[in-house]
Amino acid sequence: MNLENNEAASGSIFAWDYTLWEVRLKFMAAGLFISLGVFFSLHYLSSWMSISYRLLPAKDKFFLSMIGVRGVFAIQSCAAGLWALLLDPVFQADKVYSQQDWSWFICLITSGFFLWENVSFHAFNFIFQTSNLQGLIHHSFAFGGFLGLVTNIKSGHYIPLMGMLLEMCTPFEYVSKVLMKVGRGNTLFWKANQWMVIHMFHCRMILLYHMSWVCISNWNAMLENLGLLHFALVFMGLSVLTAIFNPLWTYNNTERLFRHTNRAMNNVSPNKLSEETCQKKEL
Repeated sequence: MNLENNEAASGSIFAWDYTLWEVRLKFMAAGLFISLGVFFSLHYLSSWMSISYRLLPAKDKFFLSMIGVRGVFAIQSCAAGLWALLLDPVFQADKVYSQQDWSWFICLITSGFFLWENVSFHAFNFIFQTSNLQGLIHHSFAFGGFLGLVTNIKSGHYIPLMGMLLEMCTPFEYVSKVLMKVGRGNTLFWKANQWMVIHMFHCRMILLYHMSWVCISNWNAMLENLGLLHFALVFMGLSVLTAIFNPLWTYNNTERLFRHTNRAMNNVSPNKLSEETCQKKEL
């Protein structure tokens, strides 16, 4: 592990002493409060700009603002993940032990985001008396994995960055859910966006296989780097996501697309079909 900054990065905004607890906790807190700020900003902007949003019940407003934060977070997550996957030579050379100043910064901010997401998830369930076992398991594994990274300063950052790249589908999901909530779920734009959601979930599947292969092919090194408890948590969460949740979510989104398409077709009245047929014959 090398946490020393080279001369080129000495003036970088990422150049902090991440071995210090106070530095790690400050950036984690920053991620928490940034997420909270984005949540309230999205809510007030949506209330100001959209009549449809103002007419929604409180439960839907909370839900849309919550997943909106995920969409914003996903932008920086995908940028960081793609950089590590395709461009950064340090992570290309070593996928187990590698760390960078910029990856420390991003991972700690992300840890704060996942802390916020768990708090908001439980607050939503408590306030509106709902339950979501899949969400509970998913959020718990995500936060547990990043919490292990915060507490163990020698853990590599490649797998966490790939985990962040899994958020590639979130912006499209946010657009899809917003359109559905405001009654635009049968538009051509919604269908095109839903196809992108499904495509992103297939891309996630490929990325999950890649992450699993990295863990399995470097089993002993990963175990030494993370420790037994942290590695067990990461690998178990990765296995559940690969074998159960991602295929299930891919199916659900595909089924939603065709269900809405069929519903739109069934809503077309026979008289309207007859009129359209006559018009075509006249032409």
